[in-house]
Amino acid sequence: MSVTTQGLQLNIRQRAVRSTIELLSSMRFAIALLVVLSIASIIGTVLTQDDPYPNYVNQFGPFWADIFRALSLYTVYSAWWFMTILGFLVVSISLCVIRNAPKMIADAKSWKDKVREGSLRAFHHKGEFVLEGGSRAQTTATLGKLAQRLGYKFVTRETEGATLIAAKRGALAKIGYIFAHVAIVVICIGGLLDSNLPIKFQMWLFNKTPVQSNAVINDIPPEHRLSTANPTFRGYAWVPEGQYVSTAILNQPNGSLIQDLPFSIQLNKFIVDYYSTGMPKLFASDIVVIDHKTGKRIPARIEVNEPFEYDGVSIYQSSFQDGGSQMHMTAWPMAGASAKSFPLDGTIGNSEKLALPAGQSVPGVDGQTIEFADFRAINVENISNGSGQTDARGVAHQTLKEAFDERLGSGAKSAKPLDLHNVGPSVQYKVRDKDGQAREYNNYMLPVDVNGARIFLAGMRENPDEPFRYLRIPADSGGTMKEWMLLRAAFEDPALREQAAQRFAARSVPDANRELQQHLQESASRVLTLFAGADASAQGTSQAQKGGFQAVAIFIDKSVPKDQQEKAAGLLLRMLEGATWDLWQLARTQAGEPVLKPDAQSARFVQDSINAVSDSFLYGSPVYLQLDSFKQVQASVFQVTRAPGKKVVYLGSLLLVIGIFSMFYVRERRLWFWLKDRSEANGGGVDVIMAMSTARRTLDFEKEFARTREAVSRALGVKPGATGAGSGGTDRTP
Repeated sequence: MSVTTQGLQLNIRQRAVRSTIELLSSMRFAIALLVVLSIASIIGTVLTQDDPYPNYVNQFGPFWADIFRALSLYTVYSAWWFMTILGFLVVSISLCVIRNAPKMIADAKSWKDKVREGSLRAFHHKGEFVLEGGSRAQTTATLGKLAQRLGYKFVTRETEGATLIAAKRGALAKIGYIFAHVAIVVICIGGLLDSNLPIKFQMWLFNKTPVQSNAVINDIPPEHRLSTANPTFRGYAWVPEGQYVSTAILNQPNGSLIQDLPFSIQLNKFIVDYYSTGMPKLFASDIVVIDHKTGKRIPARIEVNEPFEYDGVSIYQSSFQDGGSQMHMTAWPMAGASAKSFPLDGTIGNSEKLALPAGQSVPGVDGQTIEFADFRAINVENISNGSGQTDARGVAHQTLKEAFDERLGSGAKSAKPLDLHNVGPSVQYKVRDKDGQAREYNNYMLPVDVNGARIFLAGMRENPDEPFRYLRIPADSGGTMKEWMLLRAAFEDPALREQAAQRFAARSVPDANRELQQHLQESASRVLTLFAGADASAQGTSQAQKGGFQAVAIFIDKSVPKDQQEKAAGLLLRMLEGATWDLWQLARTQAGEPVLKPDAQSARFVQDSINAVSDSFLYGSPVYLQLDSFKQVQASVFQVTRAPGKKVVYLGSLLLVIGIFSMFYVRERRLWFWLKDRSEANGGGVDVIMAMSTARRTLDFEKEFARTREAVSRALGVKPGATGAGSGGTDRTP
């Protein structure tokens, strides 16, 4: 950018107007605007744009979220202040170009042939030559040919009995300045064309308003829709497999506008491939574009960074989501002793009333609604517990290389090994009660190996910004959760608990000691009742304290002296494990299954089952939904844009490249020769004065001047530093 703005003088008498134009066309003002735009662009890059407002509240908190929204930081590139700064930048640089371009063009076209002999002698880079023979005309022709050979264009002029050769090279360097400035203006204009301004104008002039409801798109009235003639837009279209859309959604701060498209987008098939880490490696969409005017069908494939353009509208592959997969599940009651499992079907994106089969009753089911949110067919998780191989003493063995690898390399590298596996499909849903309160659940279809045991993972969270907490339900020998569900229901059956306590006491104490046996039976019955959450003294407590280990801990804290609590806890836990084994066998017998013999596998199952029953009091849902089968339906999310300013920006980018290339790699150089006849008294001949100048004095120019001086010496046949005629070879340039 030019340092001065004095190229075109302002013939304006009003001082305020003249000062304003001087400010707008100044370099400092333009640089200040560029700095502000750069900072705003950094904010727009770092901060995710156009997300729903609750996402920002969860990320920054309500205080800062409101401040950022007031500053329009969530929509930086369409904010009024960003557009205003962009407009001022266009005006500033345009004024700068208007005021300085005429001077630069005139300077580039000028030959600067008004110089005199004295002026050339004052140049920093000059040389003087004396030719004792030859004529001025011959010398002029010789130097003209030399200038052409060196790449200069030149003119000759006779003045004051002398001949002036004025040559120039690289005059396009000044044009580079103009191109670079004009390029910024063109790019800014392209940005304004592709901005939100045309849509804002339609909202102001034609009373277009965003829609805030979730109405069916076809039923949305015209005041919320933009016509197909809209010159610029950027929206999103969600298309499930086998379906089509003819509109795009344009997110606004207070709702959404519906953009009608001149065609329909039909998604035939969505293709996705994954890395071993579970991240998508490739996702693409096979679509058919259906023209509304002609009915023509154009098949195309869209991949990331490979859009498809039709009728001036570009279709980009943005992301993908579930398109309404169909779930076939089994609902297991999580309360009550007599309720049986029942089938339940659902579709992702829809909701279903939770209704029990006739004749069944489960506490807490009335008024519950299940909202199916998401389905994932692939879940790649790190199932390594981070522990290495250990010996019998529990000491880990580690080689010297492994020790170094833990401490070298990336600071983000974990010392724990990664063991990535696909743990299978999962379904995510919400259970909403009649008061509108909801908890979110994430259940895996297949059991997962966790610390040597097969576990069904059932995640739960109360708020969307919290991580899932997982209930770990042990899988039985058949790889199902049927046995655990039997045991859970048995815990709520008072008769089975009493029988289990009696069996535990009978096999633990001989019949000869009936008093001790009876005492053990009462203790076992009490701990089963506490653990099952059926103790009458626990009424009115929270669900977490009603049963499980928490209830047993509260009982010990209230009933046992402090110095004996640890011993009592160990005794009660051993009784709980023993009585649970008998309770499980009674439940199996009641279900028509054979009694098992104790072994390490069944003992591990009992321990894991006790832990899961204790955690189930925190689960918070009256039913557990186990995914049995599914029919997956994918959906593509397309970004649909009409960007007339894109080609304008491309033109500006081309001008910017040309301008910067000209500014940095094209150097303007001027070369003059002053030829004057010597008097006969001095022996005749021709005196030649050579001078060179450039806009930027660099080391390369110093070398070029030396080469040019040598070329002139050779062309004139004069050696620098020679006597007689060689006096002309004396160079007075420092």
